[in-house]
Amino acid sequence: MTQSNRTYPEPSINMETEAYWAAAKEGRFLLKKCNACGETHYYPRAICPYCLSSETEWYEASGTGTIYTYSVMRRGDTRYAIAYVTLDEGITMMTNIVDCDLDTLAIGQAVEVTFKPTEGGQALPVFRPV
Repeated sequence: MTQSNRTYPEPSINMETEAYWAAAKEGRFLLKKCNACGETHYYPRAICPYCLSSETEWYEASGTGTIYTYSVMRRGDTRYAIAYVTLDEGITMMTNIVDCDLDTLAIGQAVEVTFKPTEGGQALPVFRPV
């Protein structure tokens, strides 16, 4: 069963995440890396959650990873999949899996980032099988 068109709510954008959302609108997927400890982190924030350093910087991520786990929502009119995806950069993020037959999803499946519009026109990074 394939998923139907889904609308996504507008994200909450603040000073710490403004660059992330601006890049998403351009079709680029950014992550934050700490220059003090070398760890990449998600959700974007100014302070490293690992060492509490403020020496963090944006970089363009590969946008590829694998499905760590997922769940397909089948109630209601809109079918969709939520998942944790482990990115090639090593971090795991919650996201949606789109543009696929939801019955063929599998843990360990390779995915890549794509962008879907929100209700207000912001681009939202989500993932689709490769």
